[in-house]
Amino acid sequence: MLVLGNASTWLTLHVVIGVFALAVYWLHTRTIWPGGMYEKALAILFYLTVLSGIVGYVIQRFYPRLMTQTGIEVIFERIPLYISELRQEAEALVLECCDQTRVDTLGRHYLDSLQWFFSRPRFTYNHIVGSQRSWQWIKHQDEAVRHYLNEGERKYLDDLSRLARQKSRIDIHYALQGAMKRWLLVHIPLTTAFMTLSFWHFLVANVYSP
Repeated sequence: MLVLGNASTWLTLHVVIGVFALAVYWLHTRTIWPGGMYEKALAILFYLTVLSGIVGYVIQRFYPRLMTQTGIEVIFERIPLYISELRQEAEALVLECCDQTRVDTLGRHYLDSLQWFFSRPRFTYNHIVGSQRSWQWIKHQDEAVRHYLNEGERKYLDDLSRLARQKSRIDIHYALQGAMKRWLLVHIPLTTAFMTLSFWHFLVANVYSP
């Protein structure tokens, strides 16, 4: 592709044009909410386009920082593989614990709670809104079973909790990278629909104008 400036410059330009378009729209309609059905459809599409653009701008500005705070770099398309490897490591750890300690307390706890967590990305919505629920859940799971374990089992629990925290960091990337990729699937169709109706509105206005 041709190099026509960096992405940050184009993003800034896009935001400025978007704000300018909002001002021009209000000057053109002379109202926030028009009267006719066709005009209302245009207004709905326009406002949804602007709103999705604002959401996208916030996502592009803040999500990369949140992902950097995890301390890891993750390729989105490989996340299922990473989760599968962590799940296998966690299950091997639990089996080793049961075999070495001859006690199945940690194994039963894994089947009851942690197996659900390691099976796929979890707490996606909470990560999108910046909630700490995932970390709190992991801490609660650790505390809930720790006082039932002997000293040997607790060492395995420490390793299992470490894997769970690593899994949570990957889940953050899954949620945030997914949102960054998918918001365009909302913004672009809305923009296309709005531009199509605007072009038809332009044609009709000029054909029937006195």
